[in-house]
Amino acid sequence: MTDVFFDELRTDLQQGAVKKGHPFRYCTMATVGLDRIARLRTVVLRKVIDDLHLVFYTDRRSKKIIHIKENPKVSVLFYHPKKLMQVKVEGLAKIIKDEKILQKYWSGVQPSSRKDYTTSLAPGSSIKNPDEVEYLDEDAHFCMLEIVPFKIEYLKLKRPNHLRVRYSKENNHWEGEFMVP
Repeated sequence: MTDVFFDELRTDLQQGAVKKGHPFRYCTMATVGLDRIARLRTVVLRKVIDDLHLVFYTDRRSKKIIHIKENPKVSVLFYHPKKLMQVKVEGLAKIIKDEKILQKYWSGVQPSSRKDYTTSLAPGSSIKNPDEVEYLDEDAHFCMLEIVPFKIEYLKLKRPNHLRVRYSKENNHWEGEFMVP
C-alpha cells in the first residue's frame, strides 16, 4: 500500500536530477562532524543511480568532505512546494575517487560552472574582497559524493490529513510503514 508513494518520490528524485526547474534540483544536505554540530548547505542533485543513490558535485576541500570523513552519515532534505511534499533521505556518503568516473563527469560540467571547483583557496576561506577570488586552470578540486540511502521519509501535507511514510532498506528491498505525521 505504500508503494505508490515510493514510486512518486522516486520519480521526483529522478526528475530533480535532470530537469533544471524541478523543485528537487536543489536540496539541503546536513552533515555532522566531530564537533557534533549539524551543518546545513544547499546542494544540487546531479544524478540518481542504482537504488536511489544520489550523486552531488563538490570541491574536495569543502567542509562537507571533512565532515563526511569524520562521520559518513548524512541527511538530504527535498521539498516540492506545489505538491506540498517533503522527502528526507538518510544515508551513508561515499567520496568517489575513481579518476575515470571523475573525468567523465568533469567533462560534462558546463564551462561557466567549472570555476566553482577551481578556486586557489578552499571554499569558506576568508578574503577581503569578493573580486579577489583566484581561479586555477585545472579540475584539481572537483569531487563527487554518492549518498547510499538506508532510510527515506515521505511527508505529504494535505487535507483533511497529512500523510507520512517511512521506508527502510531491509534485505536489499525498501519496506514502507505509515507514521503519524
